[in-house]
Amino acid sequence: MGHFPPPNPIGWVGIFYAFRLRGNCVRVEMLHSLDLSPREARRLQGELAPRVVEGPPLDLSDVRHIAGADVSTQGDRGFATVVVLSFPGLEVVEVRGYEAPLEFPYVPGLLAFREIPSVVGALERVETEVDALILDAHGLAHPRGMGLASHLGLFLDIPTVGCAKSRLVGEYEDPAPEKGSVTDLVHRGGVVGKMVRTRTNVSPVYVSVGNRIDLDSAVDLVFACCTRYRLPETTREAHNAANRLRRGEDPGGPRL
Repeated sequence: MGHFPPPNPIGWVGIFYAFRLRGNCVRVEMLHSLDLSPREARRLQGELAPRVVEGPPLDLSDVRHIAGADVSTQGDRGFATVVVLSFPGLEVVEVRGYEAPLEFPYVPGLLAFREIPSVVGALERVETEVDALILDAHGLAHPRGMGLASHLGLFLDIPTVGCAKSRLVGEYEDPAPEKGSVTDLVHRGGVVGKMVRTRTNVSPVYVSVGNRIDLDSAVDLVFACCTRYRLPETTREAHNAANRLRRGEDPGGPRL
């Protein structure tokens, strides 16, 4: 990933992390300090949003491993896990966890500033090559076009997808009740995501581009990761692992 000039007027601190992806070392560029006020954080999101790349299409036949990440909280601590699954088989091949303080307050629309430290800590420990990442969060379907999936996507050199359970922005028509039905999520005159019915007669999920993937591919990837549940296996496995970590258990322990 290339280096970007610092935005103004917010001070910009270059912070670099490296985590091993099988066969190579990928540098994750954090791009900025997380020591910001909510007002500064919102302004920074607006400056980062134009850097998100929508595309190119992702050829699912090239995907070998896909990851999910989630954070469980307790008090002022965040417990993040990254779970890597084979693709298309969706077998768990690696689970990594990391605990970090939650130094940014809970503010709707600013989830990235609260959760990125723990998620990056877990990512640093991953030793399997990952071709794409799905997050239980929004990407472009966000008030400033910079949800957690897009924010983290700017730090990584892999496609990222937001697959959220609830809406932050946008208007839509309900998709048909059958599994596989899709409708547009529209915000300010543009399509920012899709309403995706992953199970018949079950509430849809909100899918949006995080970074480095087009919207149709993001939807295809979510469908490919859904089995008999509403949420993709990446999200389910990461959520369950994060809860195990929070309880002081082995995050890679028995799976539900």
